[in-house]
Amino acid sequence: MHAVASLLTHRPDAILKLCVRNDKPSPKLAELLGQVDDAVTASHGQLQLARVDAAVLDDMVAGVHQGVVAVVRPLQEQGESALDELLDKWNDSAKALRLLVLDGVTDPHNLGACLRSACAADVAAVIIPKDRSASLTAAARKVAVGAAELVPVIRVTNLARTLSLLQQYGIWIAGADGDADASIFQLQLPDRIAFVLGSEGRGMRRLTRESCDQLFSIPMPGAIESLNVSVACGVALFESVRQSLPNKA
Repeated sequence: MHAVASLLTHRPDAILKLCVRNDKPSPKLAELLGQVDDAVTASHGQLQLARVDAAVLDDMVAGVHQGVVAVVRPLQEQGESALDELLDKWNDSAKALRLLVLDGVTDPHNLGACLRSACAADVAAVIIPKDRSASLTAAARKVAVGAAELVPVIRVTNLARTLSLLQQYGIWIAGADGDADASIFQLQLPDRIAFVLGSEGRGMRRLTRESCDQLFSIPMPGAIESLNVSVACGVALFESVRQSLPNKA
């Protein structure tokens, strides 16, 4: 339900059809339906609304749907011009900015899982290099569970140059490195930050690592010495989220 609400707010033009359960809605669904009605009116008939049996929704998603399913136009990978537009937009505001950069993550399942964490952590975009990177395949979209339609994936030609561009906009670059002395939990994370993570085996490339303002590690007291990149991604992003909370604990 939250994913549909986000689509209505951020990408209403991408919604082709909304299917809503035709029985009495829950309070949360009733609130969302008010937003749906506004979107249908604003679309001048372009947005289709269908009220269907719960079984129809079950067949559409093969999982939990909370009474509403959106059929959307897939969000495609974007180029470097999209990053320029995003940076100009955020540079003109006082808002915080959280970005995720993946270097050498070639498994589409890992890309999808990172996208899901990125969406939950309110990441503005996920940046990937032109080479040595997974694409937004059907497998990645499935693992992302809707996040691929909400978080832009921007593919760039030169990752080191892109990190330098981010720094010019005052964005702090923090790279995950298992050998780093500083723990992610020891750092005071700024409100404009880009987290960089490499593949589980190789980690970041040398130029990528050298482009970071800070390297950090994730403490692991157990027998395993490394985390799956999607797990490490979630740890880093949500430490940033925790530090941004008004009454952080």
